[in-house]
Amino acid sequence: MENVEAFRVGSARIGSSSIWRNNAMEAFSMSAREEDDEEDLKWAAIEKLPTYLRVRRGIFTEGEGQSREIDIKNLGFIERRNLLERLVRIAEDDNERFLLKLKQRIDRVGLDMPTIEVRFEHLNVEAEAYVGSRALPTIFNFSANILEGLLSYLHILPNRKKPLPILNDISGIIRPRRASKLGQDNLTNVIGWKAGQRFESRVTYNGHGMEEFVPQRTSAYISQYDVHIGEMTVRETLAFSARCQGVGPRYEMLKELSRREKEANIKPDPDIDIYMKAAALEGQEANVVTDYILKILGLEVCADTFVGDEMRRGISGGQKKRVTTGEMLVGPARALFMDEISTGLDTSTTFHIVNSLRQSIHILNGTALISLLQPAPETYDLFDDIVLLSDGHVVYQGPRENVLEFFEYMGFKCPERKGVADFLQEVTSRKDQEQYWARKDEPYSFISVMELAEAFQSFHIGQKLGDDLAVPFDKSKSHPAALTKDKYGVSKKELLKACVSREYLLMKRNLFVYVFKMIQLIFIGVITMTIFIRTEMHRDTITDGGIFMGALFFILIMIMFNGFAELAMTILKLPVFYKQRDLLFYPSWAYSLPALILKTPISILEVTVWVFMSYYVIGFDPDVGSFFKNYLVLLCLSQMASGLFRLMGGLGRNIIVANTCGSFALLTVLVMGGFILTRDDVKKWWKWGYWISPLMYAQNAIAVNEFLGKSWRHVPPNSTEPLGVLVMKSRGIFPEPHWYWIGVGALIGYCFLFNFLFTLALKYLDPFGKPQAVISKETLAERIASKTGENIELSSRGRDSSERRTGASSRSLSWKVTSVNEANQKRKRGMVLPFEPLSMSFDEIKYAVDMPQEMKAQGISEERLELLKGVSGAFRPGVLTALMGVSGAGKTTLMDVLAGRKTGGYVEGTIKISGYPKKQETFARISGYCEQTDIHSPHVTVYESLVFSAWLRLPPEVNSETRMMFIEEVMELVELSSLRDALVGLPGVNGLSTEQRKRLTIAVELVANPSIIFMDEPTSGLDARAAAIVMRTVRNTVDTGRTVVCTIHQPSIDIFDAFDELLLLKRGGEEIYVGPLGRHSCHLIKYFEEINGIPKIKDGYNPATWMLEVTLGAQEEAIGVNFTNIYKNSELY
Repeated sequence: MENVEAFRVGSARIGSSSIWRNNAMEAFSMSAREEDDEEDLKWAAIEKLPTYLRVRRGIFTEGEGQSREIDIKNLGFIERRNLLERLVRIAEDDNERFLLKLKQRIDRVGLDMPTIEVRFEHLNVEAEAYVGSRALPTIFNFSANILEGLLSYLHILPNRKKPLPILNDISGIIRPRRASKLGQDNLTNVIGWKAGQRFESRVTYNGHGMEEFVPQRTSAYISQYDVHIGEMTVRETLAFSARCQGVGPRYEMLKELSRREKEANIKPDPDIDIYMKAAALEGQEANVVTDYILKILGLEVCADTFVGDEMRRGISGGQKKRVTTGEMLVGPARALFMDEISTGLDTSTTFHIVNSLRQSIHILNGTALISLLQPAPETYDLFDDIVLLSDGHVVYQGPRENVLEFFEYMGFKCPERKGVADFLQEVTSRKDQEQYWARKDEPYSFISVMELAEAFQSFHIGQKLGDDLAVPFDKSKSHPAALTKDKYGVSKKELLKACVSREYLLMKRNLFVYVFKMIQLIFIGVITMTIFIRTEMHRDTITDGGIFMGALFFILIMIMFNGFAELAMTILKLPVFYKQRDLLFYPSWAYSLPALILKTPISILEVTVWVFMSYYVIGFDPDVGSFFKNYLVLLCLSQMASGLFRLMGGLGRNIIVANTCGSFALLTVLVMGGFILTRDDVKKWWKWGYWISPLMYAQNAIAVNEFLGKSWRHVPPNSTEPLGVLVMKSRGIFPEPHWYWIGVGALIGYCFLFNFLFTLALKYLDPFGKPQAVISKETLAERIASKTGENIELSSRGRDSSERRTGASSRSLSWKVTSVNEANQKRKRGMVLPFEPLSMSFDEIKYAVDMPQEMKAQGISEERLELLKGVSGAFRPGVLTALMGVSGAGKTTLMDVLAGRKTGGYVEGTIKISGYPKKQETFARISGYCEQTDIHSPHVTVYESLVFSAWLRLPPEVNSETRMMFIEEVMELVELSSLRDALVGLPGVNGLSTEQRKRLTIAVELVANPSIIFMDEPTSGLDARAAAIVMRTVRNTVDTGRTVVCTIHQPSIDIFDAFDELLLLKRGGEEIYVGPLGRHSCHLIKYFEEINGIPKIKDGYNPATWMLEVTLGAQEEAIGVNFTNIYKNSELY
């Protein structure tokens, strides 16, 4: 009975708890229904609004299921962040889901999205180049080129420049919803409207010629060059770009979408609704699209960090490359032409960015042509189509799956441990092709690029492409919103507001310049007051008047000189202006007008300080009217001077040329101003110079204001005119009172004239120094031979070098050093100058900087930000060590600390050289450092660069003959002998290619005969074949017995196999692997695969990419381990 009673009691308890749960769930469901009903009511209220208001209101969901109606324009930073956290919490995982939600909302009402198909038919691009020594900028060549150019223009002499074909009669189609990878960037320039060379063809978008729409607004060209304003943060850079580009057809599409949803009684997802409405409203200083792109590109971590430049610390090179990409992605363009967007990025980051782009293209019907350097196999596999160009010919264009089939059809096979992208780069090269020949029963014979291109036409993919091109695109099928007809993205008012806002921001960031100018003005004002102090100034004679006249002239000169700073400030911002002008961000007047508007208060303040300091102290006419009239003249002069020097900057476009022009203009204005040479002393043929000099009008106005005052009205003995009039006549000044207003009017006119001419210069002039091809005879001959298959006879020097390079590069890139002894034997083979092989060891290296104010403002209490957290390791002679890690891991920071290049911050730890404590004074003499940016004197040859470096850096006891022999050996080592007389030139303008520039950087350090060499990303910015050449140079350097350390971001399998040892850092500056790689990276793979939770590497997968993927912070959290602790508890440590 007790058991039965207990059962009953238990059942009663269970029943009561069930009732409680049911009541609770019922209450919860009622609460949820009430919330849903409330949201429905809010949504119904929004639906009743007119369209204009309806697309500006939304239901914003807050924490705990609460929601409220908001005005989209008032969406703050916190709301935008929370919104994106719900939509795209983790970019790699959630982006595709988010894009599918957008697409589903659009598809649900049957709304068509615009698509763009780009066709290019019989495209020819050609440049003209001077060959050999005629390309060098000597006085003789300069004079001869001008004379020849004139005679050639008059058809008296033929043009001596050699035609250099870049693209040869190529045709193709870039289709929507397919991501196309390009093997060369010249094509992106042309069909992305950015070509600077002469080209002939028809490029169409949806069947429309480029003259029928605005291609710069329809498509987005993303350059390989990272040109940004260093004083702006990443977020500000992208926000300004989004503000200028506008929203395109998003707003009209949203209105139609909202109308159809209302008719169909469809309630959209509140978060998607708010995102689409926020993305469709223009004129916002902060945009949700900007925040989304920051998240997708992995830039949130540095969003509020300055971009930086050569003189200002900022974001890393890889982050800067992503800013360049994001700057265009925030716009509404539906066709993307992306040029080398992966330079400086690690393979993992590149993969995620390209994957996000691919998802957008597939889901939102985009069109993209992307040029990548050294793409990893998994990144290559993301593309749908491949466009392979070599020496100006289309070797293949079609589906990625069929590209290897084509080359197997031609007799070539990609090895198992070879990335397909790297194979495609090398199989068309004369020097690398033979190693891939697969038909062992047939003798190998070089197949030229032209033969490959012709064979592609008969291949089934090429035939289908030809058939598709034969059928014209039906223009009637083009979506009305696909092609943009408006020149600019937003109204003139919005463009002006955006440019004024940016100019004001830059003025605040450059506040030091204006403060310094003010201090300088005050300092000189104090000196002026002491020289022309009123107790020493008299008004008795014409000579006394001459002293006052001198004081007035000195004041005018100082105000003029104070505007000279505008010249340099204008020049520094011009590269960014030219880029954004060509992208049609804004017109030139929208750039020049804010400078005039915002610099006026600065001029008012400067002139106020000067006049209030000096006017009464010097003892000018005490009348208050004269005081303010004096102030007005100086203010107009200050504005005129600023306009003049801005104009000189806009005309010169180069700091040297502009300084020369500005100095000459200043000198001319001063000499012709009426003081140094009076009006009567100016020769008749120079009178025009007197009348056009702005300073003449300022001199007349300020002199009339002073010398017609009460202090100068007394008449001296033996005269019938007031002393002031006599003084003016003696100096050739017009004494009539109306000349004051003539002078003021002239200064105001000149102010507007100079600013107007500055605007015209911005509109019509291109950057200084147009791109000019410069090529050596040997290089031209090699290009012709590779293209046609012909054997071209080279000069003896070039032939010997070419033969050496051909023999070296016909082998694969899997060089390995079996032992240090073997390396030393190679070194003993014969370097003229001996060196001592040295090792470097370091223990518990820590590096910290002061905590940035922005991070302190976010609540971080620590005083220092630690970038390296106790890194230890060693580098040995004859061993090539790779220093790797994801972006932000501290690779370059560690290298800079070890090389002694960090001048700020706090360094802790021990560094030893061959067992002895490192002393920076002596270490600098036995070490070399190859920076990521290849900075060289552009106007010298390769040989002259090395001679100069050796002359400065080798010990004085090395005689001239030995030095020259050593330079020749270094040139042979880095394979620069055939380029010895080539001009270095400017990157992207003329001279050496990026790969040749990189080898020159290495050579410049090698001629110093160092024992230890640091190289910061030697293969960054190079394609697979160029990277192989540079790595062969690096390997040759190691084989001499030197200690070489390289940071590297995204190595291919071949390049990674070239390294002997690895030092791997994780984000935060901690080492997680320091040790040997082994054959095919076997030691590295074994080490990480032994860690529980790490997935096995796939067959043929790049070990470098796999290593970076499995050691990400997210992976570390997922498997619950700390890679640093695992390494420090291993045998390697």
